[in-house]
Amino acid sequence: MRRYVAAIDQGTTSSRCIVFDRQGRIVGTAQREHRQIFPKPGWVEHDPVEVWRNTEWVLGAALGTSGCSAGDLAAIGITNQRETTVVWDRTTGEPVYNAIVWQDTRTDQLCAELGGEQGPSRYADRTGLPLSTYFAGPKLRWILDNVDGARDRAQAGDLCFGTMDTWVLWNLTGEHRTDVTNASRTMLMDLRTLQWDSRICAEFDVPMSMLPEIRSSSEVYAEITAGPFAGAPVAGILGDQQAATFGQACLSPGEAKNTYGTGNFMLLNTGTTPVFSKHGLLTTACYQIGDTPAVYALEGSIAVTGSLVQWLRDNLGIISSAAEVEPLARSVADNGGAYFVPAFSGLFAPRWRPDARGVIAGLTRFVTKAHLARAALESTAFQTREVVDAMRADATAQHLDLELTTLKVDGGMTGNDLLMQFQADILDVPVVRPVVRETTALGAAYAAGLAVGYWSSLDDLRANWAADHTWTPDMLEDERTQRYSEWNKAVERTYNWS
Repeated sequence: MRRYVAAIDQGTTSSRCIVFDRQGRIVGTAQREHRQIFPKPGWVEHDPVEVWRNTEWVLGAALGTSGCSAGDLAAIGITNQRETTVVWDRTTGEPVYNAIVWQDTRTDQLCAELGGEQGPSRYADRTGLPLSTYFAGPKLRWILDNVDGARDRAQAGDLCFGTMDTWVLWNLTGEHRTDVTNASRTMLMDLRTLQWDSRICAEFDVPMSMLPEIRSSSEVYAEITAGPFAGAPVAGILGDQQAATFGQACLSPGEAKNTYGTGNFMLLNTGTTPVFSKHGLLTTACYQIGDTPAVYALEGSIAVTGSLVQWLRDNLGIISSAAEVEPLARSVADNGGAYFVPAFSGLFAPRWRPDARGVIAGLTRFVTKAHLARAALESTAFQTREVVDAMRADATAQHLDLELTTLKVDGGMTGNDLLMQFQADILDVPVVRPVVRETTALGAAYAAGLAVGYWSSLDDLRANWAADHTWTPDMLEDERTQRYSEWNKAVERTYNWS
């Protein structure tokens, strides 16, 4: 009997496999970190071979912890760090270069050149995205331009391109495919047709023979060919933030979630018609179930949130573990007047300022490391407030009934009660955390299970969702306004550094 569904979660800092039962409960899990490679300032890379080996390991380890066999699995889903770009040899499977990570900023000048006189919005009407170092298409172009022999090999049809979902699927099954959510993050797909845009590919100088086949987010792509899961079907693929949206059961227009991970990502379901933002948000494919119409979302992407805590630990030594940041921040009553804007990779939504760099403003001799820890946590909530304000502005301007009344949250930082309370305070809306916090992996499992009939409908997913904790606002409006105003003053001081 096929009792479970598994999900591979290939993330920015680690790869995991989680096995779920029909109620969406975790029955087995395994995780392994991979190296973060920083060859130059602003460059971020991963070793694709290391990532794949870790993925293989967590597959077997998760089976062991769950006590089940491949025969117990109805299907496997894949979710992944989006935009991270891999190019490999079609015959040997050898990558031609390290994976260029979504945080990497080396393509800033290339993006300016591609924009030309039209600027960053040149392709926004077709892709829903501004020209930015964030997305996969410019990273692919950089590899073709800068890796010896890569362009000739690509033009000869010898190379494959993919985001990490495609890399994992190819190693599992030998199939070169992706789904609409990941394809929508390349800048090479037309949002309306859900197909590669030949004109954009030509202007990016990217051979279309390199590109994977675009499929829906929930269908059987292929069976695994070897290893502990041999014979099991891979039947769901969703980029990590879309997977979290699906796992949070944000399945109706107006429902939104915010994931607190390496960065923060808020998605607002806008239904089956793409809504193009006028206030700095991304328009993206949210999910597509089989041959049904695709569902779209407005997205606010924030580059640095959880990774700021990691930076406090690894670069400054203020804390020795991430768990220490909350008690340290709680040891003071407020931020002491200090504001931390972590524009390490520029500023993403809604400002899109690649020239920005990190700033700590408002320092006096009164400020201690505890105030800095508190300011670091508060920066996550302030950046989220900016995204919510942009979503409200878009909804108002386009006469959409998409008012945010509660915010569903997930990700590692939601275990930080101080941050979650401050988030509710600065938004002035309740913040709700679900019982199952691993919503990214759960969303990929849901997509895979739906494809094979393990779950019969979206109503099954809604029924599985349950709240674990709710934080309600407890801050006076005058204080909220003052703190947000001071935050904006600090952000403006990050501009024009690079």
